[in-house]
Amino acid sequence: MNLSHSTPGRGDHTVAVTRVSALQWHAVEDNLTVGRGDASRRPDGRVFISIDAWRGAVFDRIADAVLADLPTPLYTVVAEADHDSRSAWERAGFTVARREWGCVVPTDPQVTGLGSVRPPSGVTIVPAGRAEEGPLRALDRVIRDEVEAAVGWRTMPAEVLPRPAGTTLLAPSKYAVARHSGQYVGLIRVAPLPRQPRIGLIAVRADRHRRGIARALLAHALGALHRSGTTAAWAEVDESNAAATALFESVGARRTDSTLELVRRHGTARERAPQACPTQHTVTEREM
Repeated sequence: MNLSHSTPGRGDHTVAVTRVSALQWHAVEDNLTVGRGDASRRPDGRVFISIDAWRGAVFDRIADAVLADLPTPLYTVVAEADHDSRSAWERAGFTVARREWGCVVPTDPQVTGLGSVRPPSGVTIVPAGRAEEGPLRALDRVIRDEVEAAVGWRTMPAEVLPRPAGTTLLAPSKYAVARHSGQYVGLIRVAPLPRQPRIGLIAVRADRHRRGIARALLAHALGALHRSGTTAAWAEVDESNAAATALFESVGARRTDSTLELVRRHGTARERAPQACPTQHTVTEREM
């Protein structure tokens, strides 16, 4: 696939943006690649795009080409502190869809206050790597169906790893689970990343909410990290997720940065959005 979009560049030169594959664009000037655009389709069907270009004018031309070639809505993510990137996407008609906080979570039970936390009566915690894969996958499907029926999973970050169709659980060994009366009723996923472990998901079945199961799972996971010598973990929390925000704040989690998910819903490539960005909020989950 080689659809070209040629537009004036600096001086008398021409920047040619070529669609080199279904989901990739190259910007070329004087036989040199001066920018790239990429698109990826998420498991939920949404298309996220990224653009790598040193010059704002080249960014704009790649964005125009991508928007001319792909149907909306289109999505991207930027660090909220990266004002230049946010401004570039806003020039292309993108507006803020949601905000996600990045948090450093202490593991020391004397800091978190979780040292005395125990699972509710009748609930036991199955450590990571010991859960039975079949029941774990069944719990994952139940929880996802419950969330989809409520607020939906359409707000998962763009960094979700690709996975086979219908597969939502890639690394069972990363999950600890809560078990009650022989059934798995809650789970927590911790990715043991080299620099800082990441808490990717805490979830409890809807019929077992408000019983302290999520707090017990977090106490278990943070306690295990502390005993292994890890002083802090990392977590992302959607701004609108009041329950998750309250849980992490209660254990001393500290916000350090934020990420914005931007969306381009309608319009042509040449239409530009106003600078004001209305904000919507939903839930988040990250696969690592």
